[in-house]
Amino acid sequence: MHSAGRIDAVTYDSLSAQVAPHLPLLAALRETRNVTRAAELLGVPQPTVSRRLAALADALGAPLTVPDGRGIRLTRAAELLAEAAERGLAAVESGVRLAREEVAPESGHVVLGFLHLLGRSLVPSLLRGYRARFPGVRFTLVQGSRQDMVARLVDGELDLALVAPLPSVPSLASAGLVDEEILLSVPAGHHLAGRRSVRVAELAAEEFVLLEQGYGVRTLTDELCAAAGFTPRIAFEGQESDTVRGLVAAGLGVALLPRFGPGTPAGVAEVPLEPRPYRKIGLVWRAEEPMTPAVAGFRDHVLATAAKG
Repeated sequence: MHSAGRIDAVTYDSLSAQVAPHLPLLAALRETRNVTRAAELLGVPQPTVSRRLAALADALGAPLTVPDGRGIRLTRAAELLAEAAERGLAAVESGVRLAREEVAPESGHVVLGFLHLLGRSLVPSLLRGYRARFPGVRFTLVQGSRQDMVARLVDGELDLALVAPLPSVPSLASAGLVDEEILLSVPAGHHLAGRRSVRVAELAAEEFVLLEQGYGVRTLTDELCAAAGFTPRIAFEGQESDTVRGLVAAGLGVALLPRFGPGTPAGVAEVPLEPRPYRKIGLVWRAEEPMTPAVAGFRDHVLATAAKG
């Protein structure tokens, strides 16, 4: 005689086997909330989707959808299954990618996230060096704020991320690459433009052009001003350093930014701060997940390039 626990285990194993083939359907319905669009997304006829949905509801013993206007709405039971389906599909896709790239690492794929500021020279130089050795490796490049890059890395949307400063997240590992000096950017005709250096406390009366909250340079600016005893007076906030510099050049405020390089930005003077502040740029990855050969190879390339100076 089977125990109650054994019967339950057999029942759930049987149900899981019936549900598993329909994971893509559940995920598509959760995304589209429409049977016709789900069928188009899956590339199958609508009657096929309807039959599969009915069979799945019968196996579960409860309806999975209810009408909602011109579309459908998932029941609570279906929502729970759809959430699990999306996680399951992501795990399967990751496994397929690992298997494929284990066989052909020279044609792998790397999803790299980085701050807007790093796209000017650091990222292109790293990619150029790696692609010279492995021209078949593909890259998907994602830019955003530090906060966004760290969150997307944790969620598995990125393989690697170049950020500053390095995050303190238990699930992430990181390595510092370079210390980057932060300078005062002022309009070319500003009264501080010709100074050899400026103390942050001297900026208390200035209006600032800042990157939005979530950007590492914004956090550093707020910290430096707080340490100098004042809160920066905000004239404008932006999402890209080039926009911030453009506003500075137009005489709309001052900003604390990394050196523009190469060359000098038009209409802007860069003045060293005293004492000189730096931020550490580093590479970050998920600590306890296996890497594909392409991702591991690029990570090692970045770390080796930094070690060479």
